[in-house]
Amino acid sequence: MGALVKAGQQLPAEQQAAAEQQQYLTFVLGGEMFAIGILCVKEIIEYGDLTVVPMMPECIRGVINLRGAVVPVVDLACRFGRRSTDLTRRTCIVIVEVEGEGERQDIGVIVDAVSEVLEIQSSQIEPAPAFGARIRTDFIHGMGKLDGKFVIILNVNKVLSLDDLALLGQMVGQESADALTAAA
Repeated sequence: MGALVKAGQQLPAEQQAAAEQQQYLTFVLGGEMFAIGILCVKEIIEYGDLTVVPMMPECIRGVINLRGAVVPVVDLACRFGRRSTDLTRRTCIVIVEVEGEGERQDIGVIVDAVSEVLEIQSSQIEPAPAFGARIRTDFIHGMGKLDGKFVIILNVNKVLSLDDLALLGQMVGQESADALTAAA
């Protein structure tokens, strides 16, 4: 039976350690290991049945039909400014829930391969480096230390910011309009 904790008291060490420990889904992208908080992951599906939508930003590969809902699929490698993800038999789509201005949106993320769910204590997470990372530092929640190696823990709400993705869509639309005007 659980013991009550009075206001001002600390949790027992065992419970405090559990509260400071979070689970992360790890995956490989371009040979690097990344992680996202497991609480925002809804499911992992096999890559396929993607519908390409014209005039979308390069990082949005298309949309999928997920039980009747239209879910945009983002190529995370492109979002990081790298070349598109090469599709292999291990390529999959991680469906994550993103929050933005009071609304929630499911977004699919293409990754090379999903690895495992790991528990990382908050004391084992270092702040994002100010420079030297090959992705925007605001995309990084922290650097998780695991067996002498680092795992890049992503800030999903920044990487998949609905405002940023909408802005990219507007830029593509404007470029297309400019190209049509120049051709006329």
